[in-house]
Amino acid sequence: MPIWFGNLNYVIQALLATIFTWSITALGAAIVFAFRKINKNLMDAMLGFAAGVMIAASYFSLLKPAIEMAYNLKLIPWLVTFIGFFMGGVLLFIGDKIFDKLIKKENKNKIKRSLMLIFSITLHNIPEGLAVGVAFGTLAYGIEGATLTSAIMLAIGIGLQNFPEGTAISVPLLREGFSPKKAFFYGQLSGIVEPIAGVLGAILVVRVRFLLPFLLSFAAGAMIYVVIEELIPESQTNKKKDLMALFTMIGFSLMMILDIALG
Repeated sequence: MPIWFGNLNYVIQALLATIFTWSITALGAAIVFAFRKINKNLMDAMLGFAAGVMIAASYFSLLKPAIEMAYNLKLIPWLVTFIGFFMGGVLLFIGDKIFDKLIKKENKNKIKRSLMLIFSITLHNIPEGLAVGVAFGTLAYGIEGATLTSAIMLAIGIGLQNFPEGTAISVPLLREGFSPKKAFFYGQLSGIVEPIAGVLGAILVVRVRFLLPFLLSFAAGAMIYVVIEELIPESQTNKKKDLMALFTMIGFSLMMILDIALG
């Protein structure tokens, strides 16, 4: 990795990393300029791979450091990590329920349903940006398991799963009559919250140390919810389920190897 990046302030690192994840969302949305239909096998393989990376990152980059930090701060490790982890999942669960109700109220209007999809994915991107920000902010304390490599890999994993999210918004909008420019604009707009949440997460970690175990666990819970509720089920709609599962294993293995070998 570039030396200059490692020398930057943790908050700036988090900002640049989440700008990267946002740019991948924009790249996915930009598909409307080139293709009307995306190869399903490629999309599902990307989702499976991203799921594996995020599962590994949830433990090696978030939960494991959270447990160690809780011990160092004389907190109750199992209680703090449980509360944070569960609340992270509950946040997205509530967001999904709100989304479902809004869809019913709109009487299945296709355009409005697509616009609500923007809201839903934007909501998911908040804790994802927070997860990246927390991962980089944790580096300020030099605790075991929190490394620059693991933080970068976490950002890459989230970025990979942002690609189909951008496409999932822009392509339906294009089908409903939006111009390619407008479809792209709304598609990339869903990812703009990630840099904001990333910077906020890094600042909270650096400024309020006792919140670190909770924030790390919270981010892990949010990520695991996304993996279980969205990424793996979507990748398993592919006819080659076993191959998609293998991509999930590859993603997990890569993240695990990098974290252990370079951490």
